[in-house]
Amino acid sequence: MPTRSTLRCRFLATAAPGLAPTKASLLASLLASILASILTCAAGLAAAEERSDKTTEAKPPVTLDGKGITLRFDDGSKFRIGGRLQGDFGTGRVQQRGFGTVFEEPAAIRRAWIETYYSLKGFEFAFQYDVNEPRVPVSDAIVAYKGFRDVIITQGNFKEPFSLDQLISDNVTSFTERSQADAFVPARNFGAAIGTYGANWTAVTGVFGGNINTGLQNNGIASTTRLTDTPWLSENKNDVLHFGLAGSYRSLDDDARSLSLSSRSEAFLFARPLVNTRTIRDATAIGRVGVEAAWQQGPFRLQGEYILTDIERRDGRPPLLFQGGDIQASVVLNDKGRPYRVAPTYGSEYGVFTGVTVEERQRVSRGGTGLFELGVRDSAIDLESREVRGGVEHDFTAGVNWYPEPNIRFVFDSIRSHAEPSAESLNFGRRTVDADVFIGRAQLYG
Repeated sequence: MPTRSTLRCRFLATAAPGLAPTKASLLASLLASILASILTCAAGLAAAEERSDKTTEAKPPVTLDGKGITLRFDDGSKFRIGGRLQGDFGTGRVQQRGFGTVFEEPAAIRRAWIETYYSLKGFEFAFQYDVNEPRVPVSDAIVAYKGFRDVIITQGNFKEPFSLDQLISDNVTSFTERSQADAFVPARNFGAAIGTYGANWTAVTGVFGGNINTGLQNNGIASTTRLTDTPWLSENKNDVLHFGLAGSYRSLDDDARSLSLSSRSEAFLFARPLVNTRTIRDATAIGRVGVEAAWQQGPFRLQGEYILTDIERRDGRPPLLFQGGDIQASVVLNDKGRPYRVAPTYGSEYGVFTGVTVEERQRVSRGGTGLFELGVRDSAIDLESREVRGGVEHDFTAGVNWYPEPNIRFVFDSIRSHAEPSAESLNFGRRTVDADVFIGRAQLYG
C-alpha cells in the first residue's frame, strides 16, 4: 500500500502548469517543474524512510535515487523518471572588425530532457527526449539485454563507442562543452552493439546507420569499436589509471549528405564557427582512430585524448587527414574525486568517470557550502589538409563547478580561443581570429 509520501510525490510530479506544445520555453518550464517536484519529493521520501521500521528488508515502492524517482513493482521490475535542464548565459568578444555577433542571445536553454527507464528481467528500456531541440529531439531510445554474464547487448539510438570525453555524460562533464576534438566524434546513431567487461577491462563493438531523428538511411553504415584497460584501479574506484583505444569506419553512400567538419569556441552560445572545412562533396568514407588516457588519484584527475580522422575520396583522389585533441586537469575539493565506472546499465558508456558526490554535511540545505571543482583544459583542432583549408583552432579553458546540492550544479568557464587561419577570418583578409568568452550554466538534473 503506498504511503502518504508516495501519494504526495505522485501529485507533485503531475501537477505541472499548462503549456502550449509549440513553445519550447514553456516545455522547458514544464521540465523544470517536474524536476523541481522530484527534488521536493526527496525530503518527504527520506523522512518517510527514516520513520519506517528499520528491521524490514523490503524496499519502499517509491524512492528517490541520483537520477530521479524510481517505482518498484512486485514482479521485480522498476520504472524511473527523471530529466535534466541546463540553462546557459554569458558574454564574448572577438578581436576582429566585421566579425559580427558573437552571441546570438546572451542566455538560452542548452538541454531540457525528459528521461524514462524501465527494467524487467534482464531487459533495460530507455528513452530520452529533448523538448528544446526541434531538429534532433530524441537522444537515447534503446532496448538492452543483460541476461548473459558480463555481457550487454544494446539496440536503438545511442552513442557509438568512441571517445572518453563524449561517453562521459554531459550531466557530469567538467566543463560546459566538450573539447575541440569532439567535432570528429560520431556521437549518437541508430544501430546495435555488444559489449563485455572484466574487473579491469572493457570491449564494445557495434554497427550503426544514421540518426533516428534525421533518417536511418542517411550517411551510410559504420562499424565502431572501443577497448579500455585499467592496469591500476583501486577497490573504491577512485584511484585509477585508464587507457583506451577506439576505431570507427563509416562508408558513405553516393546519395549521402555532403560531409563537412567545423568547430567554434567551446561555448554553446557562440554564434559562428571559427574553423570550417565547408562541404567536402567527393567523400566516400570517413575513418577515425582515437587514443585516450586518464589518471586519477583521489580528488585530482589528468585526462587526455587524440583523434585522427581520415576522409577517403572518389576518383582516386588522395585522402584528407584531420586531427584534434585535448588535455585537461581537474581537482574536486574533497578527498574522493569522481568514481570510475567499468560497465554501464546499457549502451556503450564503458570505462568512464561519473559525477561527484555531495555529502550530507556539504549540502547548502544542511548548512554547508556545497562542493567545488576546479579545472583547466587545453584543446586544439586542425582542419587543414591538401586543398581543404578549414583552419586551425586552439582553445584554453579555465572553469569552476559548484554543487550546492546533489542534483544542482553551477558551471563557470572562461575560454580563450585562437584560430589561424579561419574560415571566417579569410573573409576579411586576415589570418587570425582571437575570442574571449565567459559562459555560465545553471543545471538541474534528477
